[in-house]
Amino acid sequence: MKSFDTGKVIKKIVIYLVLCAALIGLGLATKVFSSFGNAFANLKVSFSAILRVILMAAIVLVIENLVLLILSLIKTNNKRFGTVLSIAGNAIRYITAVLILCWGLSILGADVGTIVAGLGIVALVVGFGANSLIADMVTGIFMIFENQYNIGDYIEVGGFRGKVTSIGIRTTCLEDAGGNVKIVNNSAMTNILNRSDHSSRAVSVIGIPYATDLEALELKIPKMMEDIYARHTDVMLSKPVYLGVDQLADSSVVLKFVVEVDDKNIYSGGRILNRELFLSMRNAGVEVPFPQLDVHQD
Repeated sequence: MKSFDTGKVIKKIVIYLVLCAALIGLGLATKVFSSFGNAFANLKVSFSAILRVILMAAIVLVIENLVLLILSLIKTNNKRFGTVLSIAGNAIRYITAVLILCWGLSILGADVGTIVAGLGIVALVVGFGANSLIADMVTGIFMIFENQYNIGDYIEVGGFRGKVTSIGIRTTCLEDAGGNVKIVNNSAMTNILNRSDHSSRAVSVIGIPYATDLEALELKIPKMMEDIYARHTDVMLSKPVYLGVDQLADSSVVLKFVVEVDDKNIYSGGRILNRELFLSMRNAGVEVPFPQLDVHQD
């Protein structure tokens, strides 16, 4: 259970109070609230009006959920189209909230046009304070038009690597191989590395004893690679490749191998290649060495 930080809550309350006081003062100075008075002059709150507002909200919400249901039933393998559907669903929720608010005030007799005009100055001030929100939305729109990434792509941003699970007007959600979900503001989606555009390489290094006949072993490696690929075509895009001697370590000669995989399989592909190389080397009569310490006594 998350601990309740009283200090942070009090700090937020104070900030909100100061902001409200500043906005009210600005409103009084610019006579914004006088226009509000005219806007609400014909406001009639009656039982029947409230019932009409509730009925209107219910109808709009039913239509919203129907549209979202229809969008959810659309299945596609096209990542670009899936991204557009996700953005559309996100936008519909925002539009629904604004529509219910404006329509409800109109039903109650308020002059919505006057209210919107009167809020212009206050909205401008709030806009400066909420510039990060605006930046998120504008960046999100540009990312969609530029097709930088789509739902289902594997990307890396800010050191976090994961699959794009949803794209909203303000945020993007990424899920890594461990199931961890990171929510990133669209304005923070910079220096993106989209790994779905190309295949990735899973790397494996394995050590062999110095006493091993390396030339004889290298003659067997091509057949090993073919057998390993034949057993794991579901993960590997091509045969593993032997790159040669990577290092002359203290207890072994380290050989390096790579295999082409989809980015989603980069970790599982590496684990599979490690296991198969270990078993293949053992079947070829080559024991993988382990660090040893020789102690000499005079």
